[in-house]
Amino acid sequence: MVEDEKRLAAAVKRGLEDHGFTVDLALTGTDGLWMATEQEYDAIVLDIMLPGVNGYKICATLRDAGNWVPILMLTAKDGEFDEAEALDTGADDFLTKPFSFVVLVARLRALLRRGAKERPAVLCAGDLSLDPASHQCWRGEDEISLTPREFGLLEFLLHRAGEVVGKTQIIEHVWDVNFDGEQNVVEVYVGYLRRKVDAPFGRSAIQTVRGVGYRLDPVGG
Repeated sequence: MVEDEKRLAAAVKRGLEDHGFTVDLALTGTDGLWMATEQEYDAIVLDIMLPGVNGYKICATLRDAGNWVPILMLTAKDGEFDEAEALDTGADDFLTKPFSFVVLVARLRALLRRGAKERPAVLCAGDLSLDPASHQCWRGEDEISLTPREFGLLEFLLHRAGEVVGKTQIIEHVWDVNFDGEQNVVEVYVGYLRRKVDAPFGRSAIQTVRGVGYRLDPVGG
C-alpha cells in the first residue's frame, strides 16, 4: 500500500492484516515505486497525491516496464477526472475517498482472483499502430502525441476497426456511462484525432457514416 496519510495507512494496514493479507506500507511515492520494482506483489493499493512521485506516474512507470500487477487506485471525492486518468494510466480499478473498508477488501479480493493481466497487444490498422501498454501511437515510423482522451478514443476505434460505432457507444466506453454532456463532444475529439493521425499523412482512416457514427478503416486509410 502506498499512502502518505499515516493514520489512514496504519488503520488500513491493520484491517487488511486482520483479514489475512500481508501488507508492506510505503508513505511516499518514491519509496512505493522502488518497492514495486524491487519486489513482486499480488496487488497494489495506490494513492494519487503522494510526496516524491504521484500515483499516476507510479502506475504508468510500472506499465511501461511491463509490470502488470493489479493496481487499485484511491481517487478524490467526486474526482471523475481522477478516475478517468487512473484508468488511462493503467490502473485496474479505483476507489473514491472516503471509502468503505468492506468495499476495499472486496475489490482487492476481486483483483486477486483475476490476477495480473497480460500485456495488451499492439493494435494496428495498416501503418497506424497503438500500444496500450506504453501509451504510444505511430503512423509508420512517426510517433504521434495524443492526449489521454484522444488515445482512449483511437484505442476504442482500433478495437472495432471496420465496424461502424455510434456516438452513444463511444461515450459509454471512452467517457462514462453516466456522462451527461453533449454528444457533440465525440465530433470534436474525432476532429482532433483526424488532425493528428490522418491529415498530416494524407490519409482518411477515420470515416463518418452519416446518421450512424464512425468507422476506422482496417487498412489504415
